[in-house]
Amino acid sequence: MNERTPIAYSFAKERGIALQPGERPVFVMREGADPLALVEARRVAGGGFPLELRDAKSYDRALSELYSFDGLGAGLEEAGEQDGTGESLSRLIDEIPKTEDLLDSASDAPIIRLINGLIAEAVRLSASDIHVEPFEDRVSVRFRVDGVLQETVSLSPRVAPPLVSRIKVMARLDIAEKRIPQDGRLTLTLGGKGIDVRVSTLPSRYGERVVLRLLDKESARFSLDQLGMAPQALADFRKAISQPNGIVLVTGPTGAGKTTTLYAGLNLLNDQTRNILTVEDPVEYAVPGVGQTQVNTKVGMTFAAGLRAILRQDPDVVMVGEIRDRETAEIAVQASLTGHLVLSTVHTNSAVAAIARLRDMGVESYLLASTLSAIVAQRLVRKLCDHCKQPHEADEAERELLGLAAGQSAILHRPVGCDSCKGLGFSGRRGVYEVAVVDEGLRTLIHDDARETDLARHAFKTRDTLYEAGIALALEGVTSLAEVLRVCREEGERAGV
Repeated sequence: MNERTPIAYSFAKERGIALQPGERPVFVMREGADPLALVEARRVAGGGFPLELRDAKSYDRALSELYSFDGLGAGLEEAGEQDGTGESLSRLIDEIPKTEDLLDSASDAPIIRLINGLIAEAVRLSASDIHVEPFEDRVSVRFRVDGVLQETVSLSPRVAPPLVSRIKVMARLDIAEKRIPQDGRLTLTLGGKGIDVRVSTLPSRYGERVVLRLLDKESARFSLDQLGMAPQALADFRKAISQPNGIVLVTGPTGAGKTTTLYAGLNLLNDQTRNILTVEDPVEYAVPGVGQTQVNTKVGMTFAAGLRAILRQDPDVVMVGEIRDRETAEIAVQASLTGHLVLSTVHTNSAVAAIARLRDMGVESYLLASTLSAIVAQRLVRKLCDHCKQPHEADEAERELLGLAAGQSAILHRPVGCDSCKGLGFSGRRGVYEVAVVDEGLRTLIHDDARETDLARHAFKTRDTLYEAGIALALEGVTSLAEVLRVCREEGERAGV
């Protein structure tokens, strides 16, 4: 809604009366609301308008629609013009009054400005998530920067209800429902840059926890060359997605960048000569020229149902957000067998572990051998700050981890911390990849139900594993050895390091 209502959100929520502006303004009143509130609302609105009575559920829905973006756009741009330092956030926190006057039309402003300031600060720090966590004596707000959570501000517990309620209104969630989790999203513009925000709420002991995931729309425009794949891995992945059919899987934990890798692949294929369709949960980035479908389990629109439907839309390339169950896996296999290129993700720790995962789902080994083209496993490691990283010669323990022979030396780098990286020693992240290409030898092993260790031994006979790719980045000075061990240690242990 473009025209702003003159009645404060807090007054409308507390007293049950709101003004719906437009060519014909209408007062919307909740059943059972105090009639005196209508008198005050008429005074604030500057006139009397027709009145509509609504039940509680209908009124809350109208409230969400009326106030979903009230004050958000301008406030966010204003917050973006600030330097975004901790002092500015402290000032915004100090502006929150000890008590709120519900009759004051500007009484929502401090909370709105606080939310805007937090989002602007998160964008400035390139944070991927904002966590709002209520506890008994405080509300902790933490940012996930470069994959690591760090507390940004600690607020009074009395701020939790209006803060969470306001976020829910912005995301058009049910503000009256606090017993069940809810999911929503909103779109913002900051400095001319479009940002999608996914909002998730979860009931907890001291109130509702809220996580806001910031999705930079520019991430959907990444090319494969920007991902940071090693030349061999990049060539293998390019070759796999250039095939007319087959299944290409990307594996890794949550937040490893799997979706970004798939979108980079789609951008390469999206040349207007192919019909590319996706089914995702949720659709994270809008890609022009690609038909994207959102999963909605409430109405029976599952991955399997969506995949089955888009196969009737004459696709050339199909992307499934995630293979979670046997039905989806079997349909993906059938789609590959009938001449489609299928891209998807699976939550496993390594590339070859995806084969065991699909077997566990009930897919026959001979079908996997016939359809799999390549499996990519990936992680994200923090990059050392170029301004303060400190070189040092590897000691004996580090040389052993690097797999160096006795007498061999190597130069590594360690984080220090400076103003440029805000004292963290790291700035940004870089992808680490391993690609298992399903050649004739691996196809035979899959068909014969070979063990995971035998599959890995063949797949990475001439290619780097995740751990080896991470070690290469450490030796290049891109990241530290400790960071590689933090992210890829399990893979190193499997490789016998």
